[in-house]
Amino acid sequence: MKRITILLAAVVTIFSGCSKTETNPILEIEGGKVQGIASETEGVTVYRGIPYAAAPVGELRWKAPQPVTAWEGVKIADTWGAPSMQNKHRPEEVYTPEFFFDGDPEFSEDCLYLNVWAPTKTLGKTDTKLPVAMWVHGGGYTAGWGFEPEMDGEAWAERGVILVTINYRLGIFGFLTHPFLSAENENGVSGNYGTLDQVAALKWVYNNIAQFGGDPENITIFGQSAGAMSIKNLVTTSLTGNMVKKAIIQSGGGISGRAILGGADLQAGMEANKAIFDWGGYDTLEKMRAASTEEIFTLASRYAQETGTYARLTSSPVVDGYVTSESFDDAALAGRIKDIPYMIGFTMNDMGALGAGIEKFCEVREAAGKPAYAYEFARPLPDSEENPHPLKGAFHSSELWYIFHTLSRSDRPFTDVDDVLSNQMVDAWTNFAKYGNPNGADGEQLWTPMTSDSKKYMVFKLNDDCSAVASEMLEEPVL
Repeated sequence: MKRITILLAAVVTIFSGCSKTETNPILEIEGGKVQGIASETEGVTVYRGIPYAAAPVGELRWKAPQPVTAWEGVKIADTWGAPSMQNKHRPEEVYTPEFFFDGDPEFSEDCLYLNVWAPTKTLGKTDTKLPVAMWVHGGGYTAGWGFEPEMDGEAWAERGVILVTINYRLGIFGFLTHPFLSAENENGVSGNYGTLDQVAALKWVYNNIAQFGGDPENITIFGQSAGAMSIKNLVTTSLTGNMVKKAIIQSGGGISGRAILGGADLQAGMEANKAIFDWGGYDTLEKMRAASTEEIFTLASRYAQETGTYARLTSSPVVDGYVTSESFDDAALAGRIKDIPYMIGFTMNDMGALGAGIEKFCEVREAAGKPAYAYEFARPLPDSEENPHPLKGAFHSSELWYIFHTLSRSDRPFTDVDDVLSNQMVDAWTNFAKYGNPNGADGEQLWTPMTSDSKKYMVFKLNDDCSAVASEMLEEPVL
């Protein structure tokens, strides 16, 4: 019943928002004119499905993102843009009842869209200069989108931070390497199209966010899981220039000495991918681009089924000498990542032991003169006997309900103290976006950076009896 209520409320706000043009001005952005709709939070306007690049289809499949195609008239941004092609979520998957309970949207190669939440009063006022945050979703580089139920910018916009969430190309469409694709590029490499999409989205934010009242010189990028690893790529590549002023890395590891979801060898990947494409009859670029979305998406599985040989086409970033010339670890150790403030952390029951890598990262940042803030999310999500969830504890991704303050969208039995904890986390995240300090500009410095002399995490948790918020700085993470 709660989900139905939320949906009805959204419909009401959409229609009411479209009529309030006097407080919802038409903005001029790349591509044309756009107008947003009222969100469920008074004083916040949302823009859904703004294209930030041309549709990467046909001849633009496996090419760097191209300038957005202009539209005529005023685009009413009331519809989410399709996510990249990916597998549908199955009921038996543990994350399906947690985040994908309402089913999947339609997936498409035409997926380069972003969403903006901004205070209504700042729209069109280019001298307002509010801080901006750009969120990159996770999903192993093969799944996810920027408007999942747990992701929303209303609580951020209420606090004076404009939030942008993005879609980008995933899997084989986002990261395929192939000799034919490398040969047609001036830089002589292929792959990393999904990362180039993220760079293009960041450039869009830099060039257009002033129209929404944002400050292009105060952009924070943040992401979780593969989104966090994307952030690591974005602070390593030279393609992002000086557009990034702060970064938050959530459950993406620190300096670990091991590749996580990426780092495949470019040459070996190209040769293996070509063999599979040749097997499928796609032995020219023309055939590769003329094939249907479904043919390309199912190629690896068809190859495995018919040959009895497991096949995995490149579906994550590679060090190519163009987007990145070295791994994040090597760049961070050598002082070649963005010299900006960082927040970095993980959840209590995350995917693997991430603490050592985070501590190493903070140690390196301290040596560079810019200590980083470390955190752990240690609130086991509440569950019920009547509607138990397969995921237990403070699992990987569990903090997302809290950092976007979207607890009401989940059917977990959250309590008032969870609401307090969520507000505390949104305050910390938005303070960091504003000032590079999660405590705020003038507030008490309760959360101190992690240093070699003080390896403390800010641990977000409740008291043992769950009666009150008890977030505190601890020498060791809660295990």
